[in-house]
Amino acid sequence: MVGSSEKLAARFLESQSRLQRKPLGSLRKTMNIKELTEEMNRFVRSKGWYDEDSKRPQTPRNLAISLALEAAEILEHFQWREEVKDKEELSSELADVALYLLELASVTGIDLEEAILKKLKMNKTREWDVEESNVERPKSPDV
Repeated sequence: MVGSSEKLAARFLESQSRLQRKPLGSLRKTMNIKELTEEMNRFVRSKGWYDEDSKRPQTPRNLAISLALEAAEILEHFQWREEVKDKEELSSELADVALYLLELASVTGIDLEEAILKKLKMNKTREWDVEESNVERPKSPDV
């Protein structure tokens, strides 16, 4: 396990060395995914959460759990209702989900923008809302 932690830390440090050092609070109104990721990394670094002795280690497992928990908080906004009751609170929860997603992609070395574009391209070739009985499946040579 230590080996994988060391590899993860090395990969993270490599990605951090490429980031520009900008002060927190230098936010623009619009940012692309890479810029948002850099801003998120600056925030996490400023809190010391990348430090080895951090009480909030930024491991893929911890981030995946946090992402799922934050996504569940979005569901609370729709429990027993169909409409959004508090748009500002929902907006905050959506931002939490986005930040954890950016962080998870960052520490695992995944280019999220590339992954999203690849998935969109793949989804364009998929058929949606086709009933199972109408879908022709390729026959296996074993059948």
